[in-house]
This record gives sequence, C-alpha cells and structure tokens, in this order.
Amino acid sequence: MKKERLSKVISKLKENGVSQMLISDPASIFYLTGKMIDPGERFLALLIKENGTITLFVNTLFTVPEDLGAEKVWFCDEDDPCAIAKEYIDADKTLGVDKNLPAKFLLRLMELDSDGDYKNTSICVDAVRACKDAEEITLMREASRVNDAAMSELKTRIRAGMTERKLASHLKEIYASMGAYGYSFDPLVGFGECAAIGHYEAGNTKLCEGDCILIDMGCVKDGYCSDMTRTFFYKKVSDEHRKIYETVLKAQKAAEAMIKPGVRFCDIDKTARDIIVHAGFGDKFTHRLGHSIGIECHEFGDVSSANENIVQEGMIFSIEPGIYIEHDVGVRIEDLVLVTHDGVEILNTFDKELMIID
Repeated sequence: MKKERLSKVISKLKENGVSQMLISDPASIFYLTGKMIDPGERFLALLIKENGTITLFVNTLFTVPEDLGAEKVWFCDEDDPCAIAKEYIDADKTLGVDKNLPAKFLLRLMELDSDGDYKNTSICVDAVRACKDAEEITLMREASRVNDAAMSELKTRIRAGMTERKLASHLKEIYASMGAYGYSFDPLVGFGECAAIGHYEAGNTKLCEGDCILIDMGCVKDGYCSDMTRTFFYKKVSDEHRKIYETVLKAQKAAEAMIKPGVRFCDIDKTARDIIVHAGFGDKFTHRLGHSIGIECHEFGDVSSANENIVQEGMIFSIEPGIYIEHDVGVRIEDLVLVTHDGVEILNTFDKELMIID
C-alpha cells in the first residue's frame, strides 16, 4: 500500500465531508496499492475509510500479493459482490464513489440500501493523482526517454512508397526491444492530407515526395505512459507548409515557456492559440492544447480554454498545438512537460525543429 498517497486521498475525503469511499477505477487502485488488476466485467473495489481501514473486494480469479496492505475479501462468480461489500460499508454514513463505478454495481448497491447516501468523490483521488510524487516523476521521465529513443529509431525506417500502416507496425517491435510493455494508445500515423484528419490512426496511404509525416506515439513503461508527436516532411517542403510548421512550433514553445506554478491552464492554452489565430489559422486548430497523463494516457485535467484551475508543482501534461488544412496537410508538435517548483521541465528531448527526410 502506498501510505503517503492514501493519506492524501483520505485528507481530501475529509475536506469533502466524507468518511468512506469505494474506488473501482483499476488505475486508481494501482496508484494506491501498486497492483494493477483489469477486472473486465467483474466487480473490483477498494474501500477506504478515514480511520485508515482498507478493504479490497476481489474475485478469486485474480492473484493479489499477500503483503498488499489491505484486508482482502474474496468472492467468486456465483456470489453477489455488492451484497458482500455492503457488509463492510458504514450504512449510516455517506458513501463516496468514483465516476468509474459501473452502473450495474452502483444500482445494485442502491437497491440493497434504498436510504443510502452516495456522493461522487472522484476528485478526491484525481486531485492527488494530478501531482506526481518523486517515484512517479522518475518513471515518467524514463517512459519519455524510451519514447524519444523509439521515435529516433522509427524515423530511420521511413521509406518512399511505404504505407502508414507499415510504418506504424514497426513500433511494437521497437518498444519491446527497449523494455516497454506496449502502446499507451494506438499510434497515429498520417501521411500528407491524412495528417489533417482528427485522430486518424494509420491506413494504406503511401508516402510520396512532399508529404508531411505526422507521428503521434506513446508507450507504457513500468506502469506509466508516454506521449509525443512529431511532424516531418519527405524530400521537400513547400513555403506554405513551412509557414504552418513554424507557426505551430512558435505556439508550442511560447506555451511551454510560460509554464510554472500559479499560472492558469486556460492562459497557457490562450498563449498558443493566439499565435495560431494571429497567423490566420485559428479555425484550423481544432482541439484543446493538452491533457494530463500518468498511469493513464488521458487523466483528470487538461490544458484548455475552459480550465481555469491553477498549475501546481508535480503536474505532468502535454502541450500539443496543431494546424490541420483539409485535403492538404496536418502539423502537430507535442511534448510532455513536468511542472517544477519554479518553472517547467520538458520531458521530451527529440528535436522538434523542421526536419526534411531525404
């Protein structure tokens, strides 16, 4: 059990006037216990109480370490896990639940106690997870180091006439050779006009001279995710495409330069967006500037015009402006950044100046 993390979550619960919480999100359970379990359709939950009592409800299908630091309550497929869990929940007190608890289990709990009081207390875990501790920062740096190295290797495998799908297929083997578990998301590889399609993955488009090559990729290393995007050009780049690239790069660098504790997320987004708008491409930047990342590729919190929250030390998120011209070109440049006590550390070191691949 990660005692310091648990203590912070319990403190957040107390701030919200709740003395117990049922956590069903596997990533949050991993965050607190160090054990990742993918329950599929089965019930899995960690009950935490303000007095420090911790109970894990888990199906006998799964293996759990003896020294997990929580009482383990086992059940099998023929049991009613909600009825079992109900015996451990303080009936006269509000039960905090997270946003991931499947409706079939929440409704069953409510059916068993129609007078029960339930409250969404996801923020009590999400807010703690948002600020990475020293162990997590080390793991995130390593995941990004591997991703940088993988991008360097993938770049050497780009060939004329190859398809997007063929280029993307190299990544699994590259990551495995570097000790990564696999993808943090399916890689997005787009050539030419395909790079302008939102969340385009990889198809059968073949690489031609003058095409942009947009690669958005990430791996999972020791339970933590990486994420980076780079855009190259093959053989040559037009003046207009160069202008688009330099605009995106200017926006990205400006946003990264202003990051420090106390800055608002919406102001970081505005800094990048204003540069793109001023260059005449405002309507071609069609998404938020970034997202939080850690155990999951997309975690609570983002860098957007709607998020007026304050940046805090230990937060890690992406900065990824883009310009997408339909039927022509797509350019996105993305780094992960770590907020330090007085500024920012950019976790990706792979070059992001315009590259023409010969």
